[in-house]
Amino acid sequence: MRHFKHVALSAAAGLAALLFCAPSASASTGTGSGLNPPRGEVFQLVAKQTQGGLVDVDGSGGPSLGDEFVLSGNLFRGSIAVGTYSEICTLTRFAPADEFDLQCAGDLSLSQGQLTVQGRFTVTTAGPGNIDLAITGGTGRYRTAHGFLHVVNVSDTESQLTVHLTL
Repeated sequence: MRHFKHVALSAAAGLAALLFCAPSASASTGTGSGLNPPRGEVFQLVAKQTQGGLVDVDGSGGPSLGDEFVLSGNLFRGSIAVGTYSEICTLTRFAPADEFDLQCAGDLSLSQGQLTVQGRFTVTTAGPGNIDLAITGGTGRYRTAHGFLHVVNVSDTESQLTVHLTL
């Protein structure tokens, strides 16, 4: 079952990376009418996990419903740190051959506010693959945020994020 924990932490790390975004170089695409049409921004970040742990709810060392993966790390644009993130992923379904579903919720702390993200994805022996999560809201500059995040895992502790943000 060690493989399960490795794959799960890798998947959660990737997800964590994608959870948090700071809009540095953004492309703005206003759609709509009125005095304040929505602004769309698309930008990329790199998420690097600095801490992570597993909460094994039944103590079996293997996958069980309710197991949680808790992660945190830093967000970068190039070599510049632009924020931090944290997330909690709960195992909601598992099947033979180390296939399981994770339901994740995360937050990104940036200088202009916080951004929240959540979603569910399936992890197989090949890994989590590409992950898309919903942007569910935020605070400060991000108080009206929605859109989605697309994450590509580069390694067990690093992910490339493409943020599709509408404010």
